[in-house]
Amino acid sequence: QVQLVESGGGLVQPGGSLRLSCVVSGTIFSIYAMGWYRQAPGKQRELVATITAGYNTNYADSVKGRFTISRDNAKNTVYLQMRSLKAEDTAVYYCNAALTSSVFWGQGTQVTVSS
Repeated sequence: QVQLVESGGGLVQPGGSLRLSCVVSGTIFSIYAMGWYRQAPGKQRELVATITAGYNTNYADSVKGRFTISRDNAKNTVYLQMRSLKAEDTAVYYCNAALTSSVFWGQGTQVTVSS
């Protein structure tokens, strides 16, 4: 059974930083494309960043230059380093693993940016 478990969310002041982690179990992590998505209250879930099995990355325009996605295949973990956080980054952040038609999601971790 494939499981994705996110951690690292919390409350941070504007301009602050957080690092999210997502540990994957039950599958061969290294062959999956991994992604981070977020969903703010009353809004649709949106792409934040993705990283392929070949380490190619892609970012939403709203987070370019502030967020960095990375992966550690030895630890079956994908990270999202978030810097210069803004109030509009407040959302539940979800980890995603995708391989052809197989897609798996984590349970989400709350990130709140507020003074």
